[in-house]
Amino acid sequence: MSDPTEANGTAGPADAAEPAAPAGGPGRHVRVVLVDDHRMFRTGVQAEIGRTEETGVEVVGEAADVDQAVTVITATRPEVVLLDVHLPGGGGVEVLRRCAPLMADTERPVRFLALSVSDAAEDVIGVIRGGARGYVTKTITGTDLVDSIFRVQDGDAVFSPRLAGFVLDAFASTDAPPVDEDLDRLTQREREVLRLIARGYAYKEIAKQLFISVKTVESHVSAVLRKLQLSNRHELTRWATARRLV
Repeated sequence: MSDPTEANGTAGPADAAEPAAPAGGPGRHVRVVLVDDHRMFRTGVQAEIGRTEETGVEVVGEAADVDQAVTVITATRPEVVLLDVHLPGGGGVEVLRRCAPLMADTERPVRFLALSVSDAAEDVIGVIRGGARGYVTKTITGTDLVDSIFRVQDGDAVFSPRLAGFVLDAFASTDAPPVDEDLDRLTQREREVLRLIARGYAYKEIAKQLFISVKTVESHVSAVLRKLQLSNRHELTRWATARRLV
């Protein structure tokens, strides 16, 4: 884990302008843990929001998988965790499950904000049902992300604009997609291949669309079939259709 202070800016010359007030308001401060399996993405977020004097956000830890996340969150007790949905070891839902006692702490609650490239229904509903206070996609700007972090710290529910109405509709419906442990075993790439297979794409078409080789597509399909205990692409298509993944 990298030292969360490494990305913080250093003090400027004595005659430099005063730093901007934190986005959460004058004197606001929030301790944050970043959980994402892509190191370069964590580095980018750290650089964007971790300038504590300017943003009021202090990044106190990072993690790349479920076990690391639970360890770091338990040790640092941040106010807010930025949580990716797809992680090695069980995904964001597993982190939420194992951190449930920290979320339930009435004196020092740890709150979670999902930050993911995915806007798929099963991902959004899964982490919200797991206890996350909000869900924003990785297209969010640094300023809006800082604002979302402070709002979650205050106990608000925060969603990317396109997802807000969708989430309300999903929870008002009796057939909102449940948390799916089988689906959460798949990596993000395996899910992408799964959806394309279920939509009737040939291996060559999938390879072209995802910029990977046909052999790699075959490997992903084999992994998906093995993890889901299915025999062929026809069963896979029925499985995906039943879960509204197509």
